[in-house]
Amino acid sequence: MKALVLAGGAGTRLRPITHTSAKQLVPVANKPVLFYGLEAIAEAGITEVGVIVGETAPEIEEAVGDGSRFGVKVTYIPQERPLGLAHAVVISREFLGEDDFVMYLGDNFIVGGISGLVDEFRAERPDAQILLTRVQDPTSFGVAELDGQGRVVGLEEKPQQPKSDLALVGVYLFTPVVHEAVRAIEPSWRGELEITHAIQWLIDQQRDVRSTTIAGYWKDTGNVTDMLEVNRSVLETVEPLVEGVVDGDSEIIGRVRVEEGARITDSRIVGPAVIGGGTVISGSYVGPFTSVAEGCRIEDSEIEYSIVLRGASITGVRRVEASLIGRDVEVTPAPRTPSSHRLVLGDHSKVQISS
Repeated sequence: MKALVLAGGAGTRLRPITHTSAKQLVPVANKPVLFYGLEAIAEAGITEVGVIVGETAPEIEEAVGDGSRFGVKVTYIPQERPLGLAHAVVISREFLGEDDFVMYLGDNFIVGGISGLVDEFRAERPDAQILLTRVQDPTSFGVAELDGQGRVVGLEEKPQQPKSDLALVGVYLFTPVVHEAVRAIEPSWRGELEITHAIQWLIDQQRDVRSTTIAGYWKDTGNVTDMLEVNRSVLETVEPLVEGVVDGDSEIIGRVRVEEGARITDSRIVGPAVIGGGTVISGSYVGPFTSVAEGCRIEDSEIEYSIVLRGASITGVRRVEASLIGRDVEVTPAPRTPSSHRLVLGDHSKVQISS
């Protein structure tokens, strides 16, 4: 069995961060989201992985390398434009051959991995198996309709009037019959080959399409709110570890990991939190659910429930929360300017000004 990991999307919902960085490499608890997926694939016993790459290919390839650090062998498959998930299957035909495969969206995060799902698929080998979860707003997802026996009878992509609240999670398992399906469908109104249309084709052809509804944690990390929520979830599992330097005037409370080379002086760190190597924190407060990457500087500031990327500095700022701060960003107080009022008033005006 092989894996196909999609890491070619533009990440428009995470801009401006993704103007200069691949969305799959934005870190959660100081580790890129993509890495969690590759680790889950390796844990499921899959060693051959095709990675779909687009404009950010050089960055993805530099970060992932040949895959050996994850225990897998990576083959990179270029996609000139993001033309849909089914298109990714089309262009991967040579790599996939006649093997079963799992397709994993590189910006998705699933607590607990996919080993159980893969084992079930290997044992029973339906033509396709999809992962579902209940969501509050199904209009933003591919949505599945099940019959009374729980079988998949229909799929819709971002429907205006959803027939259920069951959204497709970004993990799909297929036998080689899916190659016939992706060749049989036409582009949608978005100009993309939709994987939901390919799966619907399988259903219409009376193929065996099954679903598993997960009750555990899943997130599409496509926007800042979801990134922060995933970061919170992962940090809740952090084990306390102090490898850096913490002076006697500082206080470490709860599950905090201070990585080697970090230096904390006259500060209070309340976990769960992760402080990256080479980061300097002085005279500051770092609150729960915050991950600070390597080489950052936080001075005379307060921050919590945030993600701070490599090389950023926050100086003299109170208070920062629920924020995603990019690489090498500088956050400082605004310059103090005298208060004044500039008025252009017509005749007979009445103005009230709070001084």
